Amino acid sequence: MSLKAVDGILSSLKSCQTEIGTGMDIVTDVAIDLAEAQDEGMNSSIKEMEAMILECAKLDREIDVFIDVVQQATAEVTAQNPEAIFNLSAKVEEQFKETIARLADADLHNHQKVAAFKESIENSLHQANQESAENLEVLDEDIAVSQTQENFTCPLTQVEMVNPMKNKKCNHHYDEEAILNLIRNKRKQKKKCRCPVVGCGNSDVKESDLIPDQILRRRIQRQKGQVNKTSFATL
Repeated sequence: MSLKAVDGILSSLKSCQTEIGTGMDIVTDVAIDLAEAQDEGMNSSIKEMEAMILECAKLDREIDVFIDVVQQATAEVTAQNPEAIFNLSAKVEEQFKETIARLADADLHNHQKVAAFKESIENSLHQANQESAENLEVLDEDIAVSQTQENFTCPLTQVEMVNPMKNKKCNHHYDEEAILNLIRNKRKQKKKCRCPVVGCGNSDVKESDLIPDQILRRRIQRQKGQVNKTSFATL
């Protein structure tokens, strides 16, 4: 085996790592959908997906270790007698096994993609539970339907929101571009920005009070897709 061939193998492994990362992102997106939907059996499904993420993280880590071992071994070979390349395979295998044996599975939870998976699920579940609690406070079912519709409509533009932002103080939603423009215009006038929702007592809306509502954004996109399908079916 030549060192040029080794470089080709390492390049292929790095490409494989990119595909693994993409797969982990897809699994995370599906898990977020489950968390938002609050379907029966959601917890067991999410646990299965977390196990998949951990297995992918383990494979990704093993590739990292293998690449490091190969690079170190080839560097030593080039500095020694060229004939040492014939022992390269056995040397790599030995060092790889020794390194892997020292690693703990518990460390996989610190993998960037695993940490992102857990944080995304935690945030989605928290947001979904928070919205459910808010909906329970609505006394009349008709009002609940009306409130849901209003949550999809920006109080400033009066059209469906594209990037909904939630106000942490009053829990009202606005489209990102519209509310930021309002806040900046009021700032130029040296005035405070009042929440544009009729009847709201929040008289000082700040950019720091706003957070992207990814759950609402995904619901709007999902509803839009359903409406498009219905329109197409009536043609």
